[in-house]
Amino acid sequence: MGGLIDRVRTRLLPAVVTAAGVSLIAAGLLGYSDPMAALSPSDAPPSLSPAPSASAPLITFPPLSPQPSASDPAVKWVATRVVVPALGIDLPIVAPGGPTAFPLCDVAMYIPDLHQPGDNGAVYVYAHARTGMFLPLLTQSQVNNGKRMIGMIVQVFTSDDRLFWYEITKVRRHQSSLDDAFAATTPQLWLQTSEGPNASYPKLQVIAQPLFNLPADHRQAHPTPHPYACG
Repeated sequence: MGGLIDRVRTRLLPAVVTAAGVSLIAAGLLGYSDPMAALSPSDAPPSLSPAPSASAPLITFPPLSPQPSASDPAVKWVATRVVVPALGIDLPIVAPGGPTAFPLCDVAMYIPDLHQPGDNGAVYVYAHARTGMFLPLLTQSQVNNGKRMIGMIVQVFTSDDRLFWYEITKVRRHQSSLDDAFAATTPQLWLQTSEGPNASYPKLQVIAQPLFNLPADHRQAHPTPHPYACG
């Protein structure tokens, strides 16, 4: 019991600040001097593509074979916002344009053929490894294999005004498959970004387990996305 209380005090309470409306945006907080640190994943359901930008190249998921829909038809809500307070990540989540659409910038996306918060299975959210997006995940993964991220809190808001709290339990570097995400049968959250400037590079997957969920303010659960075509 003492361990749970300590975790709530040291990890959950700081995150409540964000839930109360304080946005911690990564833009400007994390720079990079190494081209690899500027990697920015791009893509939709597992496949990100690189962008010609020298300062912030985009990335792409590896090609995947078609997968049957795994989502529960009874689930009517979708993820709308993802926040990782400790890393300054706060992004609206939008549906991808299609299986071959290049991922947009300044938003995160989810894989429709997987699950949504509260469903039994993997919620899969991905974004470019760019400043203001998922770059902090990539940067942290390159230090001691991302050990510092273990135990961090991730918050996911949904369209039905709920806030789901997760705790990061696993950092998987150099991945090239979604098999484990599609095979998951228990509630969990997967965050993905890329590790290199083209489709030949593997991906970073960060896995979090659910803690609890509670009602959320409608405005906080429905941020206004301002996506744009990366280039």
